[in-house]
Amino acid sequence: MQTAEDQFQFFEGVFFETLGRDVQVTEYRLLQGGNINITVQVHTNEGKYFIKYNTRNHEDMFETEAKGLNLLRGTNVIRIPEVINWGRRDGQDYLILENIEYSKPNFDYWEILGQNLASLHRQSSDSFGLHFNNYIGSLQQNNEPYTDWLSFFIEKRLNVQAGLAYYNDLISKDLYNKFQQFYKVLPDLLPDEKPALLHGDLWSGNIITDDKGNPCLVDPAVYYGNREMEMAFTSLFGGFDNRFYEAYHESFPLQPRFDERISIYNIYPLMVHVNIFGTSYLPPVLRTLNRYLQA
Repeated sequence: MQTAEDQFQFFEGVFFETLGRDVQVTEYRLLQGGNINITVQVHTNEGKYFIKYNTRNHEDMFETEAKGLNLLRGTNVIRIPEVINWGRRDGQDYLILENIEYSKPNFDYWEILGQNLASLHRQSSDSFGLHFNNYIGSLQQNNEPYTDWLSFFIEKRLNVQAGLAYYNDLISKDLYNKFQQFYKVLPDLLPDEKPALLHGDLWSGNIITDDKGNPCLVDPAVYYGNREMEMAFTSLFGGFDNRFYEAYHESFPLQPRFDERISIYNIYPLMVHVNIFGTSYLPPVLRTLNRYLQA
Protein backbone atom coordinates (compact mmCIF):
# COMPACT_ATOMS: atom_id res chain seq x y z
CA MET A 1 0.00 0.00 0.00
CA GLN A 2 1.28 3.45 -0.92
CA THR A 3 1.83 5.98 1.82
CA ALA A 4 1.05 9.69 1.58
CA GLU A 5 4.77 10.30 1.13
CA ASP A 6 4.81 7.85 -1.80
CA GLN A 7 1.94 9.75 -3.40
CA PHE A 8 3.65 13.11 -3.04
CA GLN A 9 6.81 11.69 -4.61
CA PHE A 10 4.79 10.18 -7.44
CA PHE A 11 3.05 13.47 -8.22
CA GLU A 12 6.25 15.50 -7.99
CA GLY A 13 8.00 13.00 -10.28
CA VAL A 14 5.16 13.26 -12.77
CA PHE A 15 5.42 17.06 -12.81
CA PHE A 16 9.18 16.92 -13.28
CA GLU A 17 8.71 14.63 -16.29
CA THR A 18 6.06 16.95 -17.65
CA LEU A 19 7.49 20.41 -16.96
CA GLY A 20 11.21 19.67 -16.75
CA ARG A 21 11.59 21.33 -13.36
CA ASP A 22 10.89 20.70 -9.70
CA VAL A 23 7.32 21.44 -8.66
CA GLN A 24 6.31 21.37 -5.01
CA VAL A 25 3.11 19.47 -4.28
CA THR A 26 1.41 21.01 -1.26
CA GLU A 27 -1.67 18.78 -1.05
CA TYR A 28 -3.92 16.51 -3.07
CA ARG A 29 -7.59 15.69 -2.81
CA LEU A 30 -9.21 12.45 -3.94
CA LEU A 31 -12.17 13.08 -6.21
CA GLN A 32 -15.16 10.94 -7.01
CA GLY A 33 -14.28 8.85 -10.03
CA GLY A 34 -15.24 5.74 -11.92
CA ASN A 35 -14.37 2.11 -11.35
CA ILE A 36 -11.17 2.22 -13.42
CA ASN A 37 -8.98 5.12 -12.34
CA ILE A 38 -8.05 7.10 -9.25
CA THR A 39 -8.75 10.81 -9.78
CA VAL A 40 -7.20 13.62 -7.75
CA GLN A 41 -6.91 17.37 -7.68
CA VAL A 42 -3.27 18.18 -6.98
CA HIS A 43 -2.26 21.53 -5.45
CA THR A 44 1.22 22.77 -6.27
CA ASN A 45 3.24 25.95 -5.89
CA GLU A 46 2.43 26.58 -9.56
CA GLY A 47 -1.32 26.00 -9.40
CA LYS A 48 -3.80 23.16 -9.40
CA TYR A 49 -3.95 20.17 -11.76
CA PHE A 50 -6.27 17.26 -12.33
CA ILE A 51 -4.61 13.84 -12.49
CA LYS A 52 -6.00 10.40 -13.29
CA TYR A 53 -3.85 7.35 -12.72
CA ASN A 54 -4.02 3.56 -12.52
CA THR A 55 -1.81 0.49 -12.52
CA ARG A 56 -1.97 -0.14 -16.25
CA ASN A 57 -5.34 -1.69 -16.89
CA HIS A 58 -4.67 -0.92 -20.55
CA GLU A 59 -1.38 0.42 -21.76
CA ASP A 60 -2.79 2.98 -24.21
CA MET A 61 -5.95 4.05 -22.34
CA PHE A 62 -4.71 7.50 -21.33
CA GLU A 63 -3.00 8.10 -24.65
CA THR A 64 -6.22 7.50 -26.56
CA GLU A 65 -8.21 9.57 -24.05
CA ALA A 66 -5.77 12.42 -24.54
CA LYS A 67 -6.08 12.15 -28.32
CA GLY A 68 -9.87 12.16 -28.03
CA LEU A 69 -9.87 15.21 -25.77
CA ASN A 70 -7.56 17.03 -28.17
CA LEU A 71 -9.80 16.15 -31.11
CA LEU A 72 -12.86 17.54 -29.33
CA ARG A 73 -10.99 20.58 -28.03
CA GLY A 74 -9.75 21.37 -31.51
CA THR A 75 -13.29 22.02 -32.73
CA ASN A 76 -13.57 25.08 -30.44
CA VAL A 77 -17.31 24.57 -30.02
CA ILE A 78 -17.51 23.43 -26.39
CA ARG A 79 -15.28 23.54 -23.31
CA ILE A 80 -12.89 20.59 -23.11
CA PRO A 81 -10.08 20.38 -20.52
CA GLU A 82 -6.60 20.93 -21.88
CA VAL A 83 -4.33 17.89 -21.92
CA ILE A 84 -1.06 18.63 -20.11
CA ASN A 85 0.64 15.24 -20.42
CA TRP A 86 0.30 11.50 -20.12
CA GLY A 87 2.82 8.78 -19.37
CA ARG A 88 3.94 6.12 -16.91
CA ARG A 89 5.95 6.38 -13.69
CA ASP A 90 6.56 4.10 -10.71
CA GLY A 91 4.35 1.36 -12.18
CA GLN A 92 1.39 3.66 -12.74
CA ASP A 93 -0.07 5.24 -15.86
CA TYR A 94 -1.16 8.85 -15.52
CA LEU A 95 -2.98 11.61 -17.37
CA ILE A 96 -2.59 15.25 -16.35
CA LEU A 97 -5.35 17.65 -17.33
CA GLU A 98 -6.14 21.29 -16.79
CA ASN A 99 -7.91 21.73 -13.48
CA ILE A 100 -11.41 23.07 -13.96
CA GLU A 101 -13.04 24.61 -10.92
CA TYR A 102 -16.70 23.70 -10.65
CA SER A 103 -19.41 26.31 -10.18
CA LYS A 104 -23.19 26.55 -10.35
CA PRO A 105 -24.72 26.26 -13.83
CA ASN A 106 -25.77 29.43 -15.61
CA PHE A 107 -29.49 30.00 -16.11
CA ASP A 108 -29.08 29.07 -19.80
CA TYR A 109 -26.73 26.12 -19.13
CA TRP A 110 -28.92 23.52 -20.84
CA GLU A 111 -29.56 25.68 -23.88
CA ILE A 112 -25.82 26.26 -24.26
CA LEU A 113 -25.14 22.52 -24.00
CA GLY A 114 -27.76 21.74 -26.66
CA GLN A 115 -26.43 24.37 -29.04
CA ASN A 116 -22.80 23.39 -28.47
CA LEU A 117 -23.45 19.70 -28.97
CA ALA A 118 -25.28 20.49 -32.21
CA SER A 119 -22.19 22.42 -33.34
CA LEU A 120 -19.98 19.47 -32.40
CA HIS A 121 -22.16 17.13 -34.43
CA ARG A 122 -21.76 19.34 -37.48
CA GLN A 123 -18.07 18.39 -37.52
CA SER A 124 -17.89 15.63 -40.12
CA SER A 125 -15.54 13.17 -41.80
CA ASP A 126 -15.35 11.04 -44.93
CA SER A 127 -16.11 7.87 -42.97
CA PHE A 128 -17.64 6.47 -39.81
CA GLY A 129 -15.19 5.44 -37.12
CA LEU A 130 -11.82 7.05 -36.40
CA HIS A 131 -8.15 6.80 -37.29
CA PHE A 132 -7.38 5.27 -33.87
CA ASN A 133 -9.11 2.87 -31.50
CA ASN A 134 -9.98 3.88 -27.96
CA TYR A 135 -12.01 2.78 -24.94
CA ILE A 136 -15.53 3.04 -23.65
CA GLY A 137 -15.27 2.47 -19.92
CA SER A 138 -12.72 -0.33 -19.51
CA LEU A 139 -13.58 -1.96 -22.85
CA GLN A 140 -11.66 -1.47 -26.05
CA GLN A 141 -13.65 0.30 -28.75
CA ASN A 142 -12.77 -0.60 -32.32
CA ASN A 143 -13.12 2.40 -34.65
CA GLU A 144 -12.05 0.84 -37.94
CA PRO A 145 -13.43 3.25 -40.58
CA TYR A 146 -16.47 2.25 -42.63
CA THR A 147 -18.12 4.20 -45.42
CA ASP A 148 -21.66 3.43 -44.28
CA TRP A 149 -23.18 3.80 -40.83
CA LEU A 150 -25.25 0.62 -40.84
CA SER A 151 -22.25 -1.66 -41.39
CA PHE A 152 -20.19 0.19 -38.80
CA PHE A 153 -22.99 0.10 -36.22
CA ILE A 154 -23.51 -3.64 -36.70
CA GLU A 155 -19.91 -4.82 -37.04
CA LYS A 156 -18.00 -2.44 -34.76
CA ARG A 157 -20.60 -1.73 -32.12
CA LEU A 158 -23.39 -4.29 -31.67
CA ASN A 159 -21.70 -7.49 -32.84
CA VAL A 160 -18.48 -6.82 -30.93
CA GLN A 161 -20.41 -6.48 -27.67
CA ALA A 162 -22.72 -9.42 -28.38
CA GLY A 163 -19.73 -11.60 -29.24
CA LEU A 164 -17.87 -10.59 -26.08
CA ALA A 165 -20.91 -11.30 -23.93
CA TYR A 166 -21.38 -14.71 -25.53
CA TYR A 167 -17.68 -15.56 -25.13
CA ASN A 168 -17.90 -14.71 -21.42
CA ASP A 169 -21.13 -16.70 -20.92
CA LEU A 170 -23.16 -13.58 -20.20
CA ILE A 171 -25.66 -14.36 -22.96
CA SER A 172 -26.83 -17.66 -24.41
CA LYS A 173 -26.25 -18.95 -27.93
CA ASP A 174 -29.96 -18.37 -28.61
CA LEU A 175 -29.66 -14.73 -27.62
CA TYR A 176 -26.50 -14.33 -29.69
CA ASN A 177 -28.39 -15.76 -32.68
CA LYS A 178 -31.20 -13.32 -31.97
CA PHE A 179 -28.71 -10.49 -32.43
CA GLN A 180 -27.79 -11.93 -35.83
CA GLN A 181 -31.44 -11.92 -36.85
CA PHE A 182 -31.90 -8.39 -35.55
CA TYR A 183 -29.16 -7.08 -37.83
CA LYS A 184 -31.24 -8.13 -40.83
CA VAL A 185 -34.11 -5.79 -39.95
CA LEU A 186 -31.93 -2.75 -39.23
CA PRO A 187 -31.69 -1.50 -42.86
CA ASP A 188 -35.40 -0.66 -42.74
CA LEU A 189 -35.14 1.09 -39.38
CA LEU A 190 -32.12 3.39 -39.39
CA PRO A 191 -31.82 6.55 -41.53
CA ASP A 192 -28.74 7.66 -43.41
CA GLU A 193 -26.80 10.70 -42.25
CA LYS A 194 -23.28 11.91 -42.82
CA PRO A 195 -20.73 11.13 -40.09
CA ALA A 196 -20.84 13.39 -37.04
CA LEU A 197 -18.13 13.83 -34.43
CA LEU A 198 -19.44 12.23 -31.22
CA HIS A 199 -18.27 12.48 -27.64
CA GLY A 200 -19.17 8.80 -27.56
CA ASP A 201 -19.97 8.34 -23.85
CA LEU A 202 -22.32 11.23 -23.22
CA TRP A 203 -24.19 10.73 -19.99
CA SER A 204 -24.69 13.28 -17.22
CA GLY A 205 -21.66 12.04 -15.27
CA ASN A 206 -19.34 13.07 -18.12
CA ILE A 207 -20.49 16.70 -18.13
CA ILE A 208 -19.18 19.15 -15.58
CA THR A 209 -19.88 22.84 -14.99
CA ASP A 210 -16.83 25.06 -15.39
CA ASP A 211 -15.84 28.16 -13.45
CA LYS A 212 -18.04 30.34 -15.67
CA GLY A 213 -21.12 28.19 -15.22
CA ASN A 214 -20.92 26.65 -18.68
CA PRO A 215 -20.88 22.95 -19.66
CA CYS A 216 -17.60 21.11 -20.14
CA LEU A 217 -17.25 17.56 -21.52
CA VAL A 218 -14.89 14.99 -20.01
CA ASP A 219 -14.08 11.26 -20.35
CA PRO A 220 -14.82 10.85 -24.07
CA ALA A 221 -14.96 7.76 -26.26
CA VAL A 222 -14.84 9.71 -29.50
CA TYR A 223 -15.55 8.58 -33.03
CA TYR A 224 -17.53 9.71 -36.07
CA GLY A 225 -20.99 8.16 -36.06
CA ASN A 226 -24.65 8.89 -36.58
CA ARG A 227 -25.52 11.74 -34.21
CA GLU A 228 -28.74 9.94 -33.28
CA MET A 229 -26.51 7.48 -31.42
CA GLU A 230 -25.29 10.23 -29.12
CA MET A 231 -28.70 11.80 -28.59
CA ALA A 232 -30.16 8.40 -27.70
CA PHE A 233 -27.35 7.83 -25.19
CA THR A 234 -28.24 11.06 -23.35
CA SER A 235 -31.64 9.59 -22.49
CA LEU A 236 -30.35 6.27 -21.15
CA PHE A 237 -29.48 7.27 -17.58
CA GLY A 238 -31.40 10.54 -17.36
CA GLY A 239 -30.12 13.83 -16.01
CA PHE A 240 -30.67 16.00 -19.10
CA ASP A 241 -33.17 18.84 -18.91
CA ASN A 242 -35.80 19.20 -21.66
CA ARG A 243 -34.28 22.58 -22.51
CA PHE A 244 -31.20 20.74 -23.76
CA TYR A 245 -33.24 18.74 -26.28
CA GLU A 246 -35.26 21.74 -27.37
CA ALA A 247 -32.13 23.80 -28.01
CA TYR A 248 -30.46 20.94 -29.89
CA HIS A 249 -33.48 20.33 -32.13
CA GLU A 250 -33.78 24.04 -32.84
CA SER A 251 -30.10 24.18 -33.84
CA PHE A 252 -29.85 20.87 -35.72
CA PRO A 253 -33.20 19.06 -36.12
CA LEU A 254 -33.15 15.28 -35.99
CA GLN A 255 -34.92 13.21 -38.60
CA PRO A 256 -38.59 12.30 -38.05
CA ARG A 257 -39.48 9.47 -35.63
CA PHE A 258 -36.13 9.61 -33.85
CA ASP A 259 -37.84 8.71 -30.57
CA GLU A 260 -38.77 5.33 -32.05
CA ARG A 261 -35.09 4.55 -32.72
CA ILE A 262 -33.69 5.43 -29.30
CA SER A 263 -33.94 1.89 -27.92
CA ILE A 264 -32.08 0.52 -30.96
CA TYR A 265 -29.08 2.79 -30.51
CA ASN A 266 -29.00 2.20 -26.76
CA ILE A 267 -28.40 -1.51 -27.22
CA TYR A 268 -24.74 -0.62 -27.61
CA PRO A 269 -24.15 1.20 -24.29
CA LEU A 270 -26.38 -1.32 -22.52
CA MET A 271 -24.31 -4.22 -23.83
CA VAL A 272 -21.15 -2.36 -22.79
CA HIS A 273 -22.62 -2.30 -19.28
CA VAL A 274 -23.49 -5.99 -19.51
CA ASN A 275 -19.88 -6.77 -20.37
CA ILE A 276 -18.48 -4.57 -17.59
CA PHE A 277 -21.04 -4.88 -14.79
CA GLY A 278 -23.15 -7.96 -15.52
CA THR A 279 -26.48 -9.19 -16.80
CA SER A 280 -28.73 -6.80 -14.86
CA TYR A 281 -28.56 -4.53 -17.92
CA LEU A 282 -29.91 -7.21 -20.28
CA PRO A 283 -33.72 -6.81 -19.87
CA PRO A 284 -34.08 -3.61 -21.97
CA VAL A 285 -31.88 -5.18 -24.65
CA LEU A 286 -34.14 -8.23 -24.77
CA ARG A 287 -37.24 -6.05 -24.97
CA THR A 288 -35.87 -4.19 -27.96
CA LEU A 289 -34.75 -7.30 -29.80
CA ASN A 290 -38.09 -9.03 -29.21
CA ARG A 291 -40.05 -5.96 -30.23
CA TYR A 292 -38.50 -5.83 -33.69
CA LEU A 293 -38.15 -9.56 -34.30
CA GLN A 294 -41.81 -10.21 -33.49
CA ALA A 295 -43.05 -7.34 -35.64
